[in-house]
Amino acid sequence: MGRFLIMTGEGKGKSTAAFGLCLRAYGRGIAPIMLQFIKRADANYGEHRALSALGIPVMALGDGFTWRSKNLEATKRLAQAGWERASEIIRSGRYGLVVLDELTYVLNFGWLDRAEVASVFTQRPEDQHLVVTGRDAPAWLVAMADTVTEMRKIKHAYDQGIPATKGIEL
Repeated sequence: MGRFLIMTGEGKGKSTAAFGLCLRAYGRGIAPIMLQFIKRADANYGEHRALSALGIPVMALGDGFTWRSKNLEATKRLAQAGWERASEIIRSGRYGLVVLDELTYVLNFGWLDRAEVASVFTQRPEDQHLVVTGRDAPAWLVAMADTVTEMRKIKHAYDQGIPATKGIEL
């Protein structure tokens, strides 16, 4: 039976943990895919490069940090189109692990129909594992999950004015 995991919280490491699960699944012969709802289509971070080198698909479906969007309606349409793509991928059963990175933001903005998302999740192929990441996971989603991990920030370099570092944050 496939598991449903959520990585949430204010701390660093939610997406990183999900990338680690992609590697673990790949190492066990389970086909993983990562769909990112906030990252831009031209994103080329270190984790994208590493997974691509292994042939693990990573699809960036957004237009960058949503809270900086200059056209929130266009950003919303991208999120909805990304969900259509994600729901097709989930239903296809092609992948044994589907990671929906940063999906909590899209859900919390109210851009997706909650009942539809819940239906796709509960009707996914029986052996398919599902991972959702992002801050502030909604209570209804948490209730559906098998495992929920909350990343808690104690201290972060950004708060001290230290920019993102290649290989660590990028």
